[in-house]
Amino acid sequence: MERVAFRLKVRKEMMNEYVRRHTEVWPEMLDALRSTGWTNYSIFLDRADGSLFGYFETLNLEAALAGMGKTEINEKWQKDMAPFFENLEGVNADQGFIKLEQVFFLQ
Repeated sequence: MERVAFRLKVRKEMMNEYVRRHTEVWPEMLDALRSTGWTNYSIFLDRADGSLFGYFETLNLEAALAGMGKTEINEKWQKDMAPFFENLEGVNADQGFIKLEQVFFLQ
């Protein structure tokens, strides 16, 4: 199992709405994530500066990203969420996140 951690930055003025939308994630989006191999997915937000940390597990990151990239619901979700993020320079959040290096793991 591959453990993936990433970071993004949410615009300060949009943090409340970002959180609200993640309390109501579309059921079709949840189904798409599960069916393309995303598991144990969590998102953490630092409201002080908008730093976002995400974590999920998957058998294969490239396959999980490619699978989501083929779904219509992901295209709709990414378009809907694009205004929330800083510094993505025209790419979707699921393609523009900064993948973090794992340096320690306690099992």
